[in-house]
Amino acid sequence: MPKVLRGWEFQGTHKPLRFVEKEMAPLKPDYVRLKVINTGLCHSDVGALEDEGWLEIIKLVPVIMGHEIAGEVVELGSEVTGFEIGDRVAVCPMPYKDEIGPGYTRDGGYANYTTSPAAMLVKVPENVSMVQAAASTDAGMTSYHAIVKRGGVKKGTKVGIIGLGGLGTVGMDIALALGAEVYVATRKESAQQKARDAGAKKVVSNILELKDEGLEVIVDFAGSGTTTADALEAVGFGGSVVLVGMAKLETTLNCNDLILKNSSLLGSCGGTREDIEEILNMMSTTGLEVAVEEIPMSQVAEGLKILKAGKADKRLVMRTSEEDFK
Repeated sequence: MPKVLRGWEFQGTHKPLRFVEKEMAPLKPDYVRLKVINTGLCHSDVGALEDEGWLEIIKLVPVIMGHEIAGEVVELGSEVTGFEIGDRVAVCPMPYKDEIGPGYTRDGGYANYTTSPAAMLVKVPENVSMVQAAASTDAGMTSYHAIVKRGGVKKGTKVGIIGLGGLGTVGMDIALALGAEVYVATRKESAQQKARDAGAKKVVSNILELKDEGLEVIVDFAGSGTTTADALEAVGFGGSVVLVGMAKLETTLNCNDLILKNSSLLGSCGGTREDIEEILNMMSTTGLEVAVEEIPMSQVAEGLKILKAGKADKRLVMRTSEEDFK
């Protein structure tokens, strides 16, 4: 078992990530050690590098970042059952006991190795790639939780999607795979074409253009303030608006839209291990895929800059190579 951990370490807000080598921490009894195969890059890591507010949940500084992890089990804690060396697994990044998650209170996945509680692992189906498994752990989980668990979308549901960035695109694809009737509101022409190509029934620039469609659910993946207020105005009678995006954390709502329509406004944060299991099953049985672009571990810091600049058209996912383990 190698002793050296290599990865991209968070040094604090307004400081660049630093590539480090250090000793591996001892393995807790109910944890496993993973050889990292792929780790998705996330906008929340960009936020942590820019905003001191993230230090309220990043309890370990310095810490290797990365929470969208898929890897291979290489070591088992003394209390672990149900997993074997060599198992392909995805890691649920949500809190467990006294830990917030990888990249926050323990070293995460922008590295050659990481650890995870066995209780937060999901086995990856044989016909699902590890890069897709990594994407399932956050983009997949968060979008699935918002669409299915909070929004209640199923076959035939008339659902509106606001914003077609990383999460919104996955949310649209999940809704389409379920057989829902999907309507999309996005301002970018390229995103509009992407929605049409995917099979959306109607694509517009503003959700208010869909107020006469009788939408049962609208999922706001933008969260830019006015989008949420507009969604409440546009949703049909008795409908629900699910808020996922956090572009703006304060907004003004017209309470008439809530009261007179008997509508609901629901928040959706992250998801669960079960959500990851279900999205992996969808990938296995329906062919659902997240649009990804793989980059080597050496380009993680640069990849986060690309995310910050809004220049990533696909979900960026780090891959390790045999050189990273030597």
